[in-house]
Amino acid sequence: MKTLEQKLNEISRERQEKIKVRTRELVAREMSLQELRHAVNKTQKTVARTLNMGQDGISRLEKRSDLLLSTLRNYVEAVGGSLTLVAQFPDKEPIAIGGFGEIVAAEEKKKLNVAPLTRDKR
Repeated sequence: MKTLEQKLNEISRERQEKIKVRTRELVAREMSLQELRHAVNKTQKTVARTLNMGQDGISRLEKRSDLLLSTLRNYVEAVGGSLTLVAQFPDKEPIAIGGFGEIVAAEEKKKLNVAPLTRDKR
């Protein structure tokens, strides 16, 4: 079985460059929370019900410029998605930071005095 790197090396340089450009375009695409909600055909009322808050709270949340990651994650999940945190560095491909949601969830459970889940080590 070939590795991804081997497969990519079989593609012409021109095609590889097109793939890199398109990847950058997709990663660079940004939406506000309101645009995200509209894109998945949800209303503020629907999202508010899912998050057990009022429609006015969703309106304020969508206008905020500074959110806790847990608040952002909950909002994204309420509109049917999942949140991935990506770090970007000059001259490097973007890097997704894994396990962050689990850390935030564990911290939230700690605040609520709920024991964190442990993973099976099979």
